[in-house]
Amino acid sequence: MPNDSAKIWKSLTNAKCLSLIAGPCVIESERLCFRIADFLQKACRKLGITYVFKASFDKANRSSNASFRGPGLTRGLALLARVREEFEVPVLTDVHTEEQVSAVAQVVDVLQIPAFLCRQTDLINAAVGTGKIVNLKKGQFLSPQDMGQVVKKATAAGGSKILVTERGTTFGYNNLVADMRAIPIMREFGFPVIFDATHSVQLPGGGGDKSSGQREFAPVLARCAIAAGANGVFIETHPEPDEALSDGPNMIPLSEMPRVLSHLIKFHRAAAHA
Repeated sequence: MPNDSAKIWKSLTNAKCLSLIAGPCVIESERLCFRIADFLQKACRKLGITYVFKASFDKANRSSNASFRGPGLTRGLALLARVREEFEVPVLTDVHTEEQVSAVAQVVDVLQIPAFLCRQTDLINAAVGTGKIVNLKKGQFLSPQDMGQVVKKATAAGGSKILVTERGTTFGYNNLVADMRAIPIMREFGFPVIFDATHSVQLPGGGGDKSSGQREFAPVLARCAIAAGANGVFIETHPEPDEALSDGPNMIPLSEMPRVLSHLIKFHRAAAHA
């Protein structure tokens, strides 16, 4: 069982191996999480991809109060623990406050700092203080170079196992742009760079009381990022994205994931020999 943080970190930093962080946007049910974790674990094992399951127990930054947020901390962590044990995969989830960090760190392998919170010093310090792997997502409002200051905060607090994730940059109203220069720029920080293909095709607030998106471009941008040198990709997926309770317009249908991953492996191998 992949409970050893050092072993997980070694896999995520192995330049010869593509990493995938993937799962549903938010925990909707145990059945959904189990279905996705089982499917992706088998697909990644077949392709030799390092797989980390992700799902949020709370979506604290929804566009509307009426939007589904998730089961909450206690129930959410219990379910993530079951996924971790049942499928023997590392697990990632978001933390939104310093108070959540200790409880979350007891269950998951990777703590994620959401993009909107990437400059929250106390939250970053608390997360890296656990000794767990921490995924720092670049804010939509930051340049790639600006993320260097975020990484410096994390390392100054003792963080040594850090992932840096690109997720697009605000481009006018209700739109984002993914600048592939961000990949080599952020690799200079000395840590693995992950590309979030899901949220890079999001149209924030594009649905009025919710965000919209262009899921058809997620695989395209993922391939571009791997070609540009990204160590891995972050993808949200769902058996029926149009029925998903969060971020459905951005999510790749689960049935399409093996094809998407097989293409990404080819790009990863080509990039390694470039």
